[in-house]
Amino acid sequence: MSLEVFVLLAVTGLGLAGLYFLLASGLSLIFGLMDVLNVAHGLFFTVGGYAAWLVMTRVGVASVGLRFAIALLVATVAGLLIGAVVERGFIRPLYGDHVTQILITAGISIAGVALLGGWFTYDPQTFPVPEVFRMVINVAGARIPLSRLITVGSSLVLLFALLAFLRYTRHGLIIRAGVENRAMVQALGIDVQRSFTLVFAIGGLLAAIGGVLGAVFFAGVTPEIGLNNLIFAFIVVVIGGLGSVSGTALAAVIVGLTQQFVNFFAGAGVGDLTVVALLAITLLIRPQGLLGGVPR
Repeated sequence: MSLEVFVLLAVTGLGLAGLYFLLASGLSLIFGLMDVLNVAHGLFFTVGGYAAWLVMTRVGVASVGLRFAIALLVATVAGLLIGAVVERGFIRPLYGDHVTQILITAGISIAGVALLGGWFTYDPQTFPVPEVFRMVINVAGARIPLSRLITVGSSLVLLFALLAFLRYTRHGLIIRAGVENRAMVQALGIDVQRSFTLVFAIGGLLAAIGGVLGAVFFAGVTPEIGLNNLIFAFIVVVIGGLGSVSGTALAAVIVGLTQQFVNFFAGAGVGDLTVVALLAITLLIRPQGLLGGVPR
């Protein structure tokens, strides 16, 4: 394998890992803190992509760069709001009822995909992006689309921002404590319900940003884009460890790189099977995940 092929596969795999992290990090916190398996989380990803697409195609701002900044802001707000609405309107009455939670969120996901497909069709919708996303740079002989590096860089920034929020803010400390021992946090008289809504909102925000970057990464947005990537996000969550942001980031890198390299050398689809095999091995050897705690 030549160096340029290795570099191209590695950068593409890291870009895919960044998208998986943005989709999986909120999912991990939601499950780790609230014991909620949110099957509708992929819809947050899709909503972010379509919110950005609507701004890029309908808002009459001449500067593509400024329009993209507005699109990213609108998608972020849309993700935050849909996360909070889903938690307060659908999940809050169902805490402790895991089967109904799965059925409700699965229904939301299916209905959302059908609604978006009815409005925008199931064909990929592309939108104009700033010129910087189209640029290509030469790294060790490999021609790397700058959009891949932007996806990796954005994911790293959001990773460090999320870690800083969890470590240095009051709500972040409550969330971390709740993941470790929710009963103790409630016994201290802390309003965990507010933290539940906040975690869902943060998860929606991160997933929506991922949807915008994913629309650029995959050269278009479709109603199924979030659903197609959700299964890999679940795999990342389990491999990394429930509630562990660092574990989610590490697992995302492992999954993204494995998919790219194995699919290239062994054939399309083999990388996906290999990732499932990694999940099985992790569950057999370390059921709590790479950086997760002891299951409770």
